Amino acid sequence: MAIYHFSAKVISRANGSSAVAAAAYRSGSRLHDERLGRAHDFTNKAGVVHSEILAPDGVPERWRDRETLWNEVEAGERRRDAQLVREVEFAIPRELSQADGIQLARDFVKREFVDRGMVADLNVHWDVAADGTPKPHAHVMLSMRDVGPDGFGAKVRAWNRPELLMEWRSSWAEHANARLAALDIDAAIDHRSLKAQGIDLEPQNKIGAAASGRAARGELAERIAEHRAIARRNGELIAANPSLAFDAITRCQSTFTDYDLMRFAHRHTDDAAQFQRAVSALKTSPELVGLGKDAAGRERFSTRDMLRVEEALEASAARLADRGGHEVREWSSAGPGLGDEQSAAMAHVTTGADLALVVGYAGSGKTAMLGAAREAWAADGLTVRGAALSGIAAESLEAGSSIPSRTLASLEHSWANGRDLLRANDVLVVDEAGMIGSRQMARVVAAVEQAGAKLVLVGDVEQLQAIEAGAAFRALAERHGAAEITEVRRQAEGWQRHATRELATGRTSEALARYEAAGAVHDYATTADARAGLAAGWERARVSQPQASQLMLAHTRADVAELNRLARASLRSAGSLGEDQAVATERGERMFAAGDRIMFLRNEKSLGVKNGTLGRVERIERGDLVVRLDGTDRREVTFSISEYADIDHGYAATIHKAQGVTVDRVHVLATSGLDRHAAYVAMTRHRQAIAVHFGRDQFRDRVELTRTLSRERPKDTTLDYSAGFATRRGIRRADDLELRVAAFVKEWAALSLRMGRGAGRDVLERRALERDLRRLTDRVDRDPALGAALSARRADLGIGDSGRAQRRLVDDLIRSVGRNRGLDLGR
Repeated sequence: MAIYHFSAKVISRANGSSAVAAAAYRSGSRLHDERLGRAHDFTNKAGVVHSEILAPDGVPERWRDRETLWNEVEAGERRRDAQLVREVEFAIPRELSQADGIQLARDFVKREFVDRGMVADLNVHWDVAADGTPKPHAHVMLSMRDVGPDGFGAKVRAWNRPELLMEWRSSWAEHANARLAALDIDAAIDHRSLKAQGIDLEPQNKIGAAASGRAARGELAERIAEHRAIARRNGELIAANPSLAFDAITRCQSTFTDYDLMRFAHRHTDDAAQFQRAVSALKTSPELVGLGKDAAGRERFSTRDMLRVEEALEASAARLADRGGHEVREWSSAGPGLGDEQSAAMAHVTTGADLALVVGYAGSGKTAMLGAAREAWAADGLTVRGAALSGIAAESLEAGSSIPSRTLASLEHSWANGRDLLRANDVLVVDEAGMIGSRQMARVVAAVEQAGAKLVLVGDVEQLQAIEAGAAFRALAERHGAAEITEVRRQAEGWQRHATRELATGRTSEALARYEAAGAVHDYATTADARAGLAAGWERARVSQPQASQLMLAHTRADVAELNRLARASLRSAGSLGEDQAVATERGERMFAAGDRIMFLRNEKSLGVKNGTLGRVERIERGDLVVRLDGTDRREVTFSISEYADIDHGYAATIHKAQGVTVDRVHVLATSGLDRHAAYVAMTRHRQAIAVHFGRDQFRDRVELTRTLSRERPKDTTLDYSAGFATRRGIRRADDLELRVAAFVKEWAALSLRMGRGAGRDVLERRALERDLRRLTDRVDRDPALGAALSARRADLGIGDSGRAQRRLVDDLIRSVGRNRGLDLGR
């Protein structure tokens, strides 16, 4: 299972360490230590599958030799307590092959460390645990001084910033997940703490191979004891309360597979026996619900809680769709400047039921239609309110339609405190609705229904998917229908509008071919070269069209940070920036100057800015920033960095942050983490021109680029598995009773196997068996149809060759539980 681990430490003489000795151990080699006058020989070390020195261009060639490099590092440090080397260690997803794992580590080290100016000694270890599972990980020893053609210079203090370590941790997760997705591996890692992920379990420290060896030899290993104690406590929590696991799994997905369950149990249990107990508890939990097979033939499951949420959403939406009362009495079908599809959509939202949905391609004029609808609603005495998931989307909705808008989070917070409650005379318009998860959508729909108001949902089911669990907007559109706006208006050129329609309908390869024919797709030897080429294109456009708005887009925050750095370097060389001043932002220290592009990262009503608002720094005065915001009014805001520090450079942004944004020119960095939905958003933000840049270290050729940017990764809901809709989406809906019987038989077989191994002789294991058997018997008690079906299939519940011992154990367990539901479990 993919496991996240990323740590950093400093190797120092203060604790008796040697850089040469550390390098010899990590590379499994023999190196002579000139300072100590002796050799460090670790050639018998097993598990080292790759060793390599990676260095920036222009450094001395002699540093390619490991022994020379680290002896020079030692010679350059005079103090007895000198800090010699920074070491970074990270776990490589075990789902990868050795070749893919090594390449993943190389790409990450080069991008995050070498391109920043460090010399890196990369060693990949592919250890194997006692149970035979691989434990791949990388050790990276990093220089701490500036480097040049003549050798080492001064130490770089900026590399010690805690904020930089947090960036590396986040970047590793993004980098690894992008590669896993590119290889179609159904696994992911998460750099956030368990608390941040909403998981009520204790965080576990990572144990390396060396520490595991010390434990096996009986040496004191306090770290291992703590790790195992936490894992055992977490495992017991999951076994006793499977809802902890289900809540975490369904935080970002409505349905899941067997693999998802086992992956979670693996991460949060101590040993094989506890893993089996946790998995058994999860699979026998009454919270688990079988749904059927998805279009790929995989069994899908969900939880009763998720079913309740999405069934409540469906029921509430159905009642809204059957209710009227907000029809505009005097309505004109010809809004000013509206096309035929826009006029039809306006008729749909102003004269229909209290639930209206509009699906529109990117740049098709949805907000212009809503502006005309707002006028019709207001003229009829209705109050129109707008909302969106992100601040920048709410800002775009308000700017394009004149509907007062805010984020859904802000709206829900006000409702929870009894403020700004919906009224029967209100129309709530929610933009970019495709990004809203099922739980939040259910709350919004219920609030509108309870208030007697009208709800208008506007979005595009093919753009970025919901971050939280579910694809609520798509599911509602399938059930209740939607007005469609397919005529693209954003792009100036007709062939570009054709490309947008192709992106919207899954024909990504055709759209890419159009842009390639126009010379807008550029390939480079490496992704680093692609970033540099992209930034150079941005600079040329800035000089040739200074009045045009433009934005660079990338998938990861690390790539965005590098593009921002390259943009500032270009502006600095051109003399377009004032004097740099260090600003302590929430993301760490940043250099800002007059002329800089700036992005606001938190909604702040007093300033009138949203998360994603862009502007230009006019001046910096005694800790205050004066910024002129983008937009029609070009408003100027002044704020103290001590009161509002959620800012960053605004030359580049992630694709997620750009949904809802429109600029004249867009420059896209294509990397392996993209899919069709992200490509659709990235390649439709422009009015005039777009350029796509990629490196051949991530995509071998145009074919691989097209394949990745065409990859389908839509989310599903439990509603997709209901009759009718399952057939429509190519899903095989399992017979409910058949699935319940199959699940019971499978879970009983696992429990029986544990009994046959004699595990019941251990007190703790016996208690676990009692608990698991109680779950099974409770299930039969609640489900008479299941009991009857199982009684007719007793042969399927056979318990193997050692039947007598197991029968006695079953009898004892049933008596200890205190009840037998009439089911003959093999006695």
